Amino acid sequence: MDDSCNDEPEQVENAFTIDEYLKEIEEEELEADLVLGGDEGKECTYSKGYMKRQAVFSCLTCTPDGNAGVCTACSLSCHDGHQIVELWTKRNFRCDCGNSKFGEFYCKIFPNKEIQNVENSYNHNFKGSYCTCGRPYPDPNAEEQVEMIQCCCCEDWFHEEHLGLQSSDEIPRDDEGEPLYEDFICRSCSEVCYFLRLNPECIWASAKQPDATIKGSKDKGVLEDIPSACGSGKLIGGTCSQDSPNSDTAKAKADSESISGGEDPIVGKDCDSGTALSQCIHGVNAHTNCLLSINILDASPVPDSKPMFLSKNWRDALCKCDHCLEFYNQKRITFLIDKEDSIVEYEKIAKQRREEKLQLQQGADLSFLNKLGHVEKVEVLSAIEDMKDGLRAFLESVDSSRPVTAEDVHQFFGNIENKRRRVQ
Repeated sequence: MDDSCNDEPEQVENAFTIDEYLKEIEEEELEADLVLGGDEGKECTYSKGYMKRQAVFSCLTCTPDGNAGVCTACSLSCHDGHQIVELWTKRNFRCDCGNSKFGEFYCKIFPNKEIQNVENSYNHNFKGSYCTCGRPYPDPNAEEQVEMIQCCCCEDWFHEEHLGLQSSDEIPRDDEGEPLYEDFICRSCSEVCYFLRLNPECIWASAKQPDATIKGSKDKGVLEDIPSACGSGKLIGGTCSQDSPNSDTAKAKADSESISGGEDPIVGKDCDSGTALSQCIHGVNAHTNCLLSINILDASPVPDSKPMFLSKNWRDALCKCDHCLEFYNQKRITFLIDKEDSIVEYEKIAKQRREEKLQLQQGADLSFLNKLGHVEKVEVLSAIEDMKDGLRAFLESVDSSRPVTAEDVHQFFGNIENKRRRVQ
């Protein structure tokens, strides 16, 4: 059969409609702002010291050992064309660009740096390796790039199959596959953070129960009979215990009793499924100075460590008594009680900066227009109207089911330019 007789329209690969293109651009800009924290990359962040959190990059061209990191501005200005590894964000980090780790290479933006940033921490991510498997991301040998989960302690990234779980079903997710947890702590870091198992179970993210029923159509999508992260047990020794005596919390409770020497006066205080996290915590605070009811400095690590998935605002639930604060300092994990350390807070600030930037841009456009003379202002507004009219006519002339190609876009702007020339 002659293909020339086929009346079906030819499919164009890698083509987009205008709406799809604009939406993709907006999503990419938002994603970049969330990662960069609103940093436009114009100034080196070295003068700001060890920043609470910032986007960090590793240059394997200059530091192949992966023992240095640079800020956004330096990655763009000083290391343009180099082999760069994007590390997303790191906490308590100061830009290394041009210090002793870079040999003869000097920072073009802020050259007067100290020899080293002694408080910086580095891991195998700076070499382009992630997870316990040490694979790069994106992985050139993988048929499909799989999303990874970041530990909020060591800040390494992990594949789901390497988390140390029996099944991925153990990861708290909703029906749409979206995470129900705010932060994740890997198996290795959970050995240091064993004390979290002595805290109220309100801090744990709960997976959606498979047997939960759905209310009627009026309240469609609202789950019934699903216990909250707090569970349905009693507060015992500062811990919201579950019915199962073999749970991690029950084991932690047994350890805490052996250390503290007996039961806690809080036993019997209800912490039912409707109790808010703050109420659960305040109930403990009313009876004891320490949420754990033990001296954590003398406590023994809880055996059988495994990954932790933590609920929203879990940091607010952590004990901040003198003993616990000293423990956090000794283990160098004081960031766990800092709510502003979280990625959620970082992205919240990034969104605020993005909104402020967009408002400033709009204000600058209006200010520019107001400074023009009458003739210039009319010409600018006329050009804008020509663009709007031309775009409307163009969209009306194009079949909505047909994707817009590069040739269509060039033709559109060519028509606008020809119209301007005829007017002149």
